[in-house]
Amino acid sequence: MIRFEHVTKSYPDGTTAVDDLSFEVAKGELVTLVGPSGCGKTTTMKMVNRLIEPTSGSIHLDGEDISTLDPVALRRRIGYVIQQVGLFPHKTVLDNTATVPHLLGRRRDKARARAAELLDLVGLDPSTYGDRYPDQLSGGQRQRVGVARALAADPPVLLMDEPFGAVDPVVREHLQNEFLRLQSTLHKTVLFVTHDIEEAVRLGDRIAVYGAGRIEQFDTPAAVLGAPATPYTAAFVGADRGLKRLSVTPVERDDLELPPVVHLDDPAADAAARLSADGASWGVVLDADESLHGWVSAAALQGTGDGTGVGVDVDVDVDDKRPETAHSVTKHARQAVTVRDFARRMDAWLPLGAPLKQAFSTLLQHDAGWVAVLDEGERFLGVLTPTRLHAALRRSTTADAANVPRGEVSLDTVPGP
Repeated sequence: MIRFEHVTKSYPDGTTAVDDLSFEVAKGELVTLVGPSGCGKTTTMKMVNRLIEPTSGSIHLDGEDISTLDPVALRRRIGYVIQQVGLFPHKTVLDNTATVPHLLGRRRDKARARAAELLDLVGLDPSTYGDRYPDQLSGGQRQRVGVARALAADPPVLLMDEPFGAVDPVVREHLQNEFLRLQSTLHKTVLFVTHDIEEAVRLGDRIAVYGAGRIEQFDTPAAVLGAPATPYTAAFVGADRGLKRLSVTPVERDDLELPPVVHLDDPAADAAARLSADGASWGVVLDADESLHGWVSAAALQGTGDGTGVGVDVDVDVDDKRPETAHSVTKHARQAVTVRDFARRMDAWLPLGAPLKQAFSTLLQHDAGWVAVLDEGERFLGVLTPTRLHAALRRSTTADAANVPRGEVSLDTVPGP
């Protein structure tokens, strides 16, 4: 969709902002341009919509050399979002969002209807926010309006220049989540400028790491973090790149352990016997639909198989001393006690494919020794332990370096003391 061919931008004072730049962005791909201030990433972006003209080389948009296109018409085909948002202070949120469709000749009512749809899409109820003015919004809300306005003409390409850089970390993370949600639905071709490697890793399908006017490495986030191509890239992504890699490494089935499983309505004595046979101190508890309920400890189930009828009240005539009555009561009590009476809820869970960073965060948040992993139907698949999490990260790094699937990697483990 976007192709740079040997593009250079030099200025009369001898400064070269971009030097012999060549790369491609596929249709529907989100590419992050990351690097320090003054490295040429914003210049690269502005050359796509001809706010800056290259000194040499060519840029193609959907197969067309943009130097042959009318700049104004070109810009109306490209959405543009900047850090300062650039909303018109005298226009309402709805009219700000409808600006580009109106410029393209749509009737005012249709342009405003489209604007209302997009405000709703970015999480701003048009009936609540449509008649407000920019100075009545928070920074995060203004950024949402900026994104909505960029999408208003349904452009195939979005240029985003540090759009979330001026908001606090909590709002920034929320905006990133919302944008990823939008991108999963809209599949725009996006160039996203940032100086934050963590943001680049989190959002990008691929990352272009900029040095001084040149791309040092152009690859997937996992590859950039796992196998930096140059000393510059290694220094830029940081010594803690292993931790950063947690956010781009998904949980896979091969990463999971399969502990003993019991069900809510299983007799407690049977469940105790099952855990004992496996030598397990605990088991996962599922409901009848194989969905996660929680867990149960073997210690809690102890005594439920010895005829004591733990935890169950049984009405019986105390004067009835017949042995068969006592045997019947004991048998009834043993069968009446189920795993449900001892199971504990488990909130430490996540879906298959979630990043290892989310798994690690969940473990810490719940002070848990493991996190349950569920499929799309929320059925239990297995558990991820800290040891397995570490192994998954090691396999991912090794697999990328060798260009093989993670499942083909076997790890050497340092023997314990």
